[in-house]
Amino acid sequence: MKKKRGIPLDQLLAAHASGDARLDRLVNRYGRDVVPASAIAPANASPKPKRASTTSKPLKTSAKKAPGARLARPDDSPVIETRSPRLVGYARVSTDEQTTALQLAALRSSGCAIIHEDSASGALRSRPGLDLALADVGAGDTLVVWRLDRLSRSLWALLDVAETLRERGVALRSLTEHIDTGTAAGKMLYAVLGAVAQFERDVIRERTVAGLAAAKGRGERLGRRPALSPTQRREAQIMLDRGETVAHVARALRVGRTTIYRAIATSAA
Repeated sequence: MKKKRGIPLDQLLAAHASGDARLDRLVNRYGRDVVPASAIAPANASPKPKRASTTSKPLKTSAKKAPGARLARPDDSPVIETRSPRLVGYARVSTDEQTTALQLAALRSSGCAIIHEDSASGALRSRPGLDLALADVGAGDTLVVWRLDRLSRSLWALLDVAETLRERGVALRSLTEHIDTGTAAGKMLYAVLGAVAQFERDVIRERTVAGLAAAKGRGERLGRRPALSPTQRREAQIMLDRGETVAHVARALRVGRTTIYRAIATSAA
């Protein structure tokens, strides 16, 4: 037997309209309490089937973010920090009596905000100001000089600096000669200078080889001068014949023991 919970209100109202007989049946079935119509479904009512969803929507979830931060989006890509190319100047004078005022004015007029200076000879490969300038420039920057001879008085050293800058992605610009290795014309001129330097090296090498061959043909001894002269070799031999040790003879002649042994072998031959 079903547990009595009360007469549904909608059925109670319908029974009052139909007559007392239906009302008595409701009381016998549900008792005298009254409940809302939605509390108990009618006896002949069947549960409505749930409609199948044609499209399933994914559950949206929101990620928490720190205050002031922006949530990452699927189309976000890594941000690469870039900086604007810079013009870094370099000025040099040979002595302290000279001044770089003219060079500094020209470099500032060309747009150089950073300028490194030296007071040293251009024959030196390493200079404090030049070392700082080379360390300061990076890829995309331009090293600016008033004249190319401010970098070096040697063509080889100048090309060496230019090649180092090129490998690092740094251009070289000369204000007086109007040379800029960052342009097509500047690259061509740089290639011409490199060819001239290589030609000069080849000429020097050929002259050296020809000079050595001529000296050898005249019977001259080539190479380093012997550590012991013929007189010293004879003295060393006399000292050794008297019973002196090789170490004592070497100290007396201010040479190494290997030199004494070599002199003995040469005399024996």
